[in-house]
Amino acid sequence: MANNPVGWFEIYVQDMPRAKAFYEAVFQNPLTRLDNPDLDMWAFPMTLEHYGAGGALVHIPGCPSGGNSTLVYFSCADCGVEAARVVPAGGQIHREKMAIGNYGFIALAIDTEGNMFGMHSMA
Repeated sequence: MANNPVGWFEIYVQDMPRAKAFYEAVFQNPLTRLDNPDLDMWAFPMTLEHYGAGGALVHIPGCPSGGNSTLVYFSCADCGVEAARVVPAGGQIHREKMAIGNYGFIALAIDTEGNMFGMHSMA
């Protein structure tokens, strides 16, 4: 495998306005609507010139959110800052910021749609 193994991610949601408002509040960045006539998709800020994978919130009728077994981690300068925005934005903290040895720090949260996600930082 020549590239990093993850090339894209999707977080399935039931209430797009609520989910979009949550992620924009936590990460302080606007999401951009993707041009797809069949799906309601809003992408996280991304660029092809930088490390990491792009992704989007997606609403597909009949595709439930929450309860999945894949965990997406968002890169942060200090994951404690973003974690502090989770509850005011309508989510829940599953695990406060904690050290993971030489690999930095993580925090785990649950969004307004029941999806768990992670935040990672080196500080």
